[in-house]
Amino acid sequence: MPEKMPNWFEKFGYGDFIWLEHHKPCCAKMMKGDKFFREIDSNCWEPKDRIIDMDKTDVDVQVLSTIPVLFNYWAKPQHGNDTARFLNDHIAQCVELHPNRFMGLGTLPMQDIDMAVSEMERVVKDLKLPGIEIGSNINQVNLNDPRFYPIWEKAQELDCSIFVHPWEMMGSEHVERYWLPWLVGMPAETSRAISSLIFGGVFEKFPNVKFAFAHGGGEFPATIGRLQHGFDVRPDLCAIDNDKSPRHYLGHFWVDSLVHDRDSFDLLVKVIGEDKICCGSDYPFPLGEHHPGKLIEQLAVNDAQKELFLSANALEWLGIK
Repeated sequence: MPEKMPNWFEKFGYGDFIWLEHHKPCCAKMMKGDKFFREIDSNCWEPKDRIIDMDKTDVDVQVLSTIPVLFNYWAKPQHGNDTARFLNDHIAQCVELHPNRFMGLGTLPMQDIDMAVSEMERVVKDLKLPGIEIGSNINQVNLNDPRFYPIWEKAQELDCSIFVHPWEMMGSEHVERYWLPWLVGMPAETSRAISSLIFGGVFEKFPNVKFAFAHGGGEFPATIGRLQHGFDVRPDLCAIDNDKSPRHYLGHFWVDSLVHDRDSFDLLVKVIGEDKICCGSDYPFPLGEHHPGKLIEQLAVNDAQKELFLSANALEWLGIK
């Protein structure tokens, strides 16, 4: 992490932001307000430490993105914009220092559309990053809301890839025990995002935006049948903003491979398609695949399929030849 945060960060960090409190040379506490959130190690911000782990687990190139808790969508727009710029500069710096090991995705202050559009343009044109990462909802507003149309329009114009990661999971306050917000809430959030973009007509209005979704698309692959059935039997409720079938959009977007289970991966291939699955790791957190690509390596797939899953599909999504 760069040595100095913006001057305002210390002033406003205690209330509005997730902030870091270093207490060991290689560790930091993540605080949300005055409450402990989680402890992280230096591989969250130090590229050399990441490269050590990458070498141990046979990862040639890693795509860097912001930890979702640092999206800071709840902050005042100018403060959210300042932190986004700071984080994006840091990721771009890591890529510049190690161009053969890292690619990067930027983050945007999605609570302010004009600022988000401006920062996306800076991310792609000035920082030379191929895409951005956003949350599955923005302060509980679904991604199909018309207020976000300028962002999707700009992404199409810039050929900017968009990675959607679950955060601020709906209903979390009712299922706090057993880690259920992370185990159940996150897959539901990702399905919420995909379904909103389908039914809300975003895929139809902005067909060239390259969306990808975390954690194998969450619950979406297992619920596509239910979504289609609802569309068929209650079009008065489901087809009010888009008259195209949910199945029409299968193969339209990418997902990562992080499903932890062979049967789930088989379903992913059947529903999403083998050319739309990218190797995901969720590194360096506990719910990630600690040896990225291990599940793929264990599957009964041929070499051409492995190449798709481990690298080619991700490069296609990012628009990199």
